[in-house]
Amino acid sequence: MARRAGPCDDLPSGHDGGRPGTAIETGTTIERTMTPRRLPPLNSLRAFDVAARHRNFSRAAVELRVTQGAVSRHVAKLEAALGSRLFRRRGRQLELTAEGAQLHVFVREAFERINEGVDLFARRPVASILKIKVPPTLGIRWFIPRLVHFHALHPEVDVQITTSHQPVDFDQEDVDVAIHWGSGEWKGLSADFLIDEELTPVCSPDILFDRPLREPADLSRHVLLHAMHRTNDWRIWLEAAGAPDVDWTRALKFENSGLTYQAAIDRLGVVVAQRAFIEDDLATGRLVAPFPLVVPGERAYFLVLPTKRRPHRKVTVFREWLLGTMAPRATRRAPLPGVRR
Repeated sequence: MARRAGPCDDLPSGHDGGRPGTAIETGTTIERTMTPRRLPPLNSLRAFDVAARHRNFSRAAVELRVTQGAVSRHVAKLEAALGSRLFRRRGRQLELTAEGAQLHVFVREAFERINEGVDLFARRPVASILKIKVPPTLGIRWFIPRLVHFHALHPEVDVQITTSHQPVDFDQEDVDVAIHWGSGEWKGLSADFLIDEELTPVCSPDILFDRPLREPADLSRHVLLHAMHRTNDWRIWLEAAGAPDVDWTRALKFENSGLTYQAAIDRLGVVVAQRAFIEDDLATGRLVAPFPLVVPGERAYFLVLPTKRRPHRKVTVFREWLLGTMAPRATRRAPLPGVRR
């Protein structure tokens, strides 16, 4: 007859410690032991996370600093371990399968939680790098001049800024927070109002000596300037000024507003500017506003965060600081529909 195992008996080498659902008797008690589920390799999960974010193995390889083949092998290993396809290829583009999309929600959150846990042990009280994406002209002329104040309050945060006119895709881009230009309503994003658009023509004072601007119709004697992605600014202002017949369609066009403002400073012509971006130029006299009329634009600027991602402390600190700096200016105009102010 087999001897009942005593409480001090050692399990022989190689014993499985009790299969899931089996019991080991110890004295007068029965203990149920569970073998932890074996997880797929962490490197495979990481490769999947980055590839799912980029929808591209080549870009994932660049971020991970490995070869494209290594990313592909890690993903294949993960698919084999799970018994499911995670990606499908549509032409040259990768798409997540339904199973892949479902898994990515959990994997992405898991890596974010791991990062938060590691940050608790870092010397600095706030996680080190805050990645921010902003429109180019706003970044140069409005955001960066204010950033010195944030850095003075939170020197432990390393800020990395990228610029683009395109809205950020938080699922595919490595960005913590962004500033968007638009109506304030984006699916899956929370939006905090920052600044309105206030449009007014400006130019170098030097070009007014020979051709003064006494009334809006005088603009027809000047070269008009505008940014390629802001084609409606002249139309909006001229209609409000009662001068819709001034032909603004033949204006000199530039890739962004920053270039357009510099062209105005260099005496190339007159531009309808966003007043928040040229206040220093007006104060120093590099630019002048020949007309008192300031017209609201069609859009505004907003701080945006993904609603499905729990904000990291560094993001919360930055958001509170930025909204705090905007508090005195945040009530100048009625809010756009559906926007927090």
